[in-house]
Amino acid sequence: MGYRVAIVGATGNVGREVLNILAERKFPADEVVALASSRSIGKEISYGDKVLKARDLQHFDFSSVDFAILSAGSAIAKEWAPRIAAAGAIVIDNSSYWRYHADVPLIVPEVNGPVLDRWLADPKRSNIIANPNCSTAQLVVALKPLHDAATIRRAVVSTYQSVSGAGKGGVDELWNQTKGIFVNDSPSPQQFTKQIAFNVIPHIDVFMEDGYTKEEWKVLAETKKILDPRIKVTCTAVRVPVFVGHSEAVNLEFEKPITADEARAILREAPGISVIDKREAGGYATPVECVGEYDTYVSRIREDVTVENGLALWVVSDNLRKGAALNTVQIAETLLAKGLESRKAA
Repeated sequence: MGYRVAIVGATGNVGREVLNILAERKFPADEVVALASSRSIGKEISYGDKVLKARDLQHFDFSSVDFAILSAGSAIAKEWAPRIAAAGAIVIDNSSYWRYHADVPLIVPEVNGPVLDRWLADPKRSNIIANPNCSTAQLVVALKPLHDAATIRRAVVSTYQSVSGAGKGGVDELWNQTKGIFVNDSPSPQQFTKQIAFNVIPHIDVFMEDGYTKEEWKVLAETKKILDPRIKVTCTAVRVPVFVGHSEAVNLEFEKPITADEARAILREAPGISVIDKREAGGYATPVECVGEYDTYVSRIREDVTVENGLALWVVSDNLRKGAALNTVQIAETLLAKGLESRKAA
C-alpha cells in the first residue's frame, strides 16, 4: 500500500522540483497533493505524466497524510509544521526555521542518516525533520568520507551561489538585467543589493553583529550539527550570475595525513558523489554540468602545502536538487527503508 504525500509550496521552484523528483524516483505514493497559498489555488503543476492543481493549504486536512514536504519559507514552517506534525504526518521542512532546534534532526542521508534510527525509536519525537541549507548539503556530502578517513580539524569555504537560491525573483532579476544591459537599459537591483548581471555580490542574507552574514553562519552551524561540532568552519558566501548550481572552493586541514590521491580514491567510492578531476583544460565540473543531476561533483582535488595535512577541493551541485528537493525526498526514502509504514497500513 502506497503513501500519501503533501507538498506545501508546490508552485515554487523547489516545490516543483520535489514533484519532479518524486516522479523520477518512483516514490511509492498512492496520492500526491499540491498545496499553496490562496493566491495560487488552481495553478497547474506537473507531476510525472500527471497535472496537479494547487489546493488551499488553509483548508487541507492532514490527518491521513504520511509525509508533508514544506518548501514555503520560515513563516509558513513556523506556523504549519507543528500543526501538521500534530495531525500525525511526518514533516520534512526546507526552511531554516527548524534546523537549529535541539529536538529536530537536521539530515543529509548520506552523512548522518543513522540519526533517524534514534528519532524513529523516540515515542516523544516532534515529527519534524529539517533539511539543511543548500550550500551545507553539498558541502557535508563531500566532507563526510574525508572526515571519516582523516578527521577534519578546520574548513575554509567560499561559496559561489546561483540566483535560483533566492527563488524565482532572483532568476527573473538576472534574466531581466542581462537582457536590459544588451539594449543599454540601466540595471535596477530589486531582489539583490547590487547589479547581479555580469557581477558577483559578496552578500547573501542579512549581516550579523560579527560581520558574517546569516547565510555564512548557516554553513558554520549546520556543518557542526550534521557532521561534527568540533570542526572549525569559516565561510564567505557570494552570489554569482548563474541560474542554477552552487559551487564551493573548500580548503581543509586534517588531524591525520591524507594525500590528494587518497582523497580522490575515497571520494570515488562515497555515496552521492561523482569525481571529475582530470588535471587538464575542462577536466572539472561546473554548474552547467550539474543541473538536473542528483550527485555532488568534486573536482580540483589537490594538496595544500601551506598547512600540515591540508587539501583543497572544488564542489558543485544542483542547489534545487541535492541542496533542497532531492534531499527531502531522500529523507523520506530513508525513513521507508528503516521500516516506516503507511498510516493506512498501520
